[in-house]
Amino acid sequence: MAQSSRSSGSDSGERGRGARGVKSAARTVALLELLAARGEEPSRLDELAAALDVPRSSMYELLRTLADCGWVRTDSTGSLYGIGIRALLTGTSYLDSDQHVRAIRPFLDEASDALGETVHLARLDGADVVYLATRESHEYPRTLSRVGRRVPAHACALGKALLAERPDAELPLPAEPFTAYTGHTHTGRATLLADLAGVRERGYSVEREETVTGIAGFGFALRYASPAGDAISCSVPLARLTDDHQERVVAVMRETRAKIESVLPFAPGAPDWR
Repeated sequence: MAQSSRSSGSDSGERGRGARGVKSAARTVALLELLAARGEEPSRLDELAAALDVPRSSMYELLRTLADCGWVRTDSTGSLYGIGIRALLTGTSYLDSDQHVRAIRPFLDEASDALGETVHLARLDGADVVYLATRESHEYPRTLSRVGRRVPAHACALGKALLAERPDAELPLPAEPFTAYTGHTHTGRATLLADLAGVRERGYSVEREETVTGIAGFGFALRYASPAGDAISCSVPLARLTDDHQERVVAVMRETRAKIESVLPFAPGAPDWR
C-alpha cells in the first residue's frame, strides 16, 4: 500500500510539472506572437507583462531566456524588446521545406511577368490568411503585402477565395463587426456571405479597396487539398484596371491556377497538416 501511495504521489507530481511545462510553452508562444505582431515597434517589459497578464518578474525571466537563445532581441539599455533573428530562421525553414511553396514560386514569377502586376501566394490560418510568397510589380510602388503578413480572410481576395471553398456554416470568422481596413471592407456576415456566393458562381474572388485604398485584387483557390488551404491572387491599382486588363488578369491567373494544380494534383495520401 505504501508503494502504491508513493507511486500515486509521483504521478501527481509529474502531472503537475507537465501542466506547468505546457503553461510555460503556451506563454512563450504567446509572447513571440505578440512581438511578431508588433513588428518594428519595440515593446517594454511592463507592456508585455500587462498584455499577457503575466507577473513582471516571470516576464523578465522569460524575455532574458529567449534573448539568450536569439528568439528575442533587446536594445543596448536592456529595456526594449522585439522579435529575434531565430524567428526568421524558423520561418524560412517552414517555407523552404514546403513542397507547395517551392513548386508554386516559378509560376508566380511567370504570372507577374506576363501581367506586370503583383502576384501573391497565401495560406488560410484560422480566420486569417498568411502571405507565403509575393512577386512584386515593377510598374508601381510596393504595396503593404509581404511574406509573413497576416490579413483577415474576410478582407482580401485571397481570403475570400478560400472561404468560398467552405460551407457557410463552417466559415472561420471572427465576431461581428469584422475588422475594417477601409470603408469597403465587409464588417458583417450577411454581406460577406452574399459576396462568397458570387465567388462560388464566378470561380474566383474580387475585392476592390477592401484591404488597401486604390488596390483591387483577384483571388483563386488552389484545389490540391479539400477544402483548399492555399490561394493565389493578383493585385492591381485601380488606376490601371481597365476592362481589357481585368479580363487579361483573370485569364492569366486562371491559367496559372491550372498549371499549378497540374503539377500539384490532389494527393489524399499526403500529410494532413493542421
